Amino acid sequence: MDYSRRELADALAAEYVVGTMRGAARRRFESLLPAHSALREATLAWSERLMPLTAAVAPVEPSGDVWRRISDRLDRRKSVVAGAWQRLSFWRGLAALASVAAIGLAALLANPRAVTPPIVVVLAPTGAAASGVAAAPIVASISGDGSTLVARPIAPVAVRADRSLELWAVPTQGAPRSLGVLPGGSGVVALRAKVLAGADTLAVTVEPAGGSPTGQPTGPIVYAGKFSL
Repeated sequence: MDYSRRELADALAAEYVVGTMRGAARRRFESLLPAHSALREATLAWSERLMPLTAAVAPVEPSGDVWRRISDRLDRRKSVVAGAWQRLSFWRGLAALASVAAIGLAALLANPRAVTPPIVVVLAPTGAAASGVAAAPIVASISGDGSTLVARPIAPVAVRADRSLELWAVPTQGAPRSLGVLPGGSGVVALRAKVLAGADTLAVTVEPAGGSPTGQPTGPIVYAGKFSL
């Protein structure tokens, strides 16, 4: 696989930073970072782009039960961790991580630039009857250059297997424009040129699996949020 391809590196980095890349795929991506500058640069760019999004989510204090489980897991792994310090692979991994951090810092220092902050949109649930979706909002972030939108629900969203959630840009005049399907309310969307022009609302509807067959909303509006470019 050619990780120097910009489109591939950008797509993989977006999944990694947003958190939709998990398990073995996430560990493999991390192992590739030291050897592939395109992946490092794309990951740094996505981190810069999405960092302000964290300010829109209120911190949640973990429960006592969560802390207890973390403590139990750490106790079980003490012996494994102690052994890891003695293995060469640990030091190689540490060196790789240090290299990534140093390269990222060097890139920032060598290429200082003003970063336009993203536009954060909170899509609140509308309470549409029989929608079957969660009551927590979806947070969307439109990149400062208007090229990308990242959506992530505050709580998991369950949708029937024969239905999909579709995101729309709703202009003040004219028909809604589809921005794509959001599996489970989460996704990274490449925005077409001027697709947000004149729009002041993002909305999510429940559509048949794969999205609206007509190119226009056919199901109930289950999330909506105002924004201004």
